[in-house]
Amino acid sequence: MTILSDVETLQDVAALLADLPQADTDAIEAARARQNTLTKPPGSLGRLEELAEFMAGWQGAERPVITKAQALVFAGNHGVCAKGVNPFPQEVTAQMVANFEHGGAAINQLCRASGAELSVVALDLDRPTADLSEAEAMSEAETLEALKRGAQAVDPEVQVLILGEMGIGNSTVAAALAFAAFGGEAEDWVGRGTGSDKAGRALKAQVVDQGVKLHAGKRGLQMLAALGGREQAAICGAVLQARAQSIPVLLDGYICTAAIAPLYDAAPAALDHCLVGHSSAEPGHARILQAIDKEPILTMRMALGEGSGAALALGVLKAALECHNGMATFAEAGVSDA
Repeated sequence: MTILSDVETLQDVAALLADLPQADTDAIEAARARQNTLTKPPGSLGRLEELAEFMAGWQGAERPVITKAQALVFAGNHGVCAKGVNPFPQEVTAQMVANFEHGGAAINQLCRASGAELSVVALDLDRPTADLSEAEAMSEAETLEALKRGAQAVDPEVQVLILGEMGIGNSTVAAALAFAAFGGEAEDWVGRGTGSDKAGRALKAQVVDQGVKLHAGKRGLQMLAALGGREQAAICGAVLQARAQSIPVLLDGYICTAAIAPLYDAAPAALDHCLVGHSSAEPGHARILQAIDKEPILTMRMALGEGSGAALALGVLKAALECHNGMATFAEAGVSDA
C-alpha cells in the first residue's frame, strides 16, 4: 500500500506532510559513537562519516547497509514545447525511453557500475501536459495520478532510492518551478538544457516568466499542478513513498531537484531523507541547493539528467558504509587511542 493510496485531492496530499516518519536520533548517536572509536582521527573521513550517520538514522541501525538499491527514471512530455523552447522534438523522449530499456544510455552503465536496479516509467508520452505559459500544466486529477504512479514504483525492499527524469522541454519546467518557489528573475533559472543557444535561452526565460506570472500565488502542490509535468509529480510521489518507508533518497541534478521544490515549498522537512547526488553544471542548480540547504555529494560538471549523477554518488554512499562497518576499532586493532 502506498502513502497516497487513499488521497483524493492535493489538499489531502499536503495534509500528509505534517505526519511523516523521522530519522532515528538514537541510531545516529550510536553511529557517531562508533565513528569515534575507529582507527582514524575523529572526523578525518569528513563527509563519509556524515553519510554513514545519515544512513544510520533512516535505517534505525548503528551499522546501516545497502544490499539493494533502486533507480527510477520517470519520463514525460510537455505542452510548453509548442513555444519552441527546446531544440529537439518531443519524439526524443520516447526514443530515449527505448534506449534506457535496451541498456544503451549512460544511466544503464552507471547503475551497473554502482549496483542499482534500474526501472524506467514512461508517463503518457502520447499526451503532453498543457502549455504552462497559457494554462495550468496539469489538472488536479492528472497531478494526483502522476503522484500515485511515482509512489507505486518504489520498491519497499530497497535501502536507497535513486531518482532521475527524462523529458524534452523539462529544463523549462524546472526553471519555472524553481523561479516560482525561490524567486529572483526568470533568467536566473534558465540554462542551456539540451543545447539551447543564447536566443533559445532568452526565449525560455520569456516563457518561464510568462508562466510564473500567470500562476502567481499558487504554492506547494498547486504550484506543481500549474507549472510541473508528470515526471516531476511522479518524482514527488516517489519521494513521499520513500519517506513513508524511511528509505533515503538520492536526488539527481537540476531538473530532479527542481521537481521537489513544491514539496519543499509546502513543508521543508519533507526532504529530510533526501541527499543530492551531484551539483549540476546547470547554473540554477547551485541556487536551488543554497535555497534548500543541501550539499551535493559530487561535483563532476555533469548536466545529463537520467539520474546519472545520483547513480554515480551511490558508489560514494556505499564506500561510506564500507568504512563505517568494516574498519577496526582502536581496541580491535590493538592501536593506542590517544
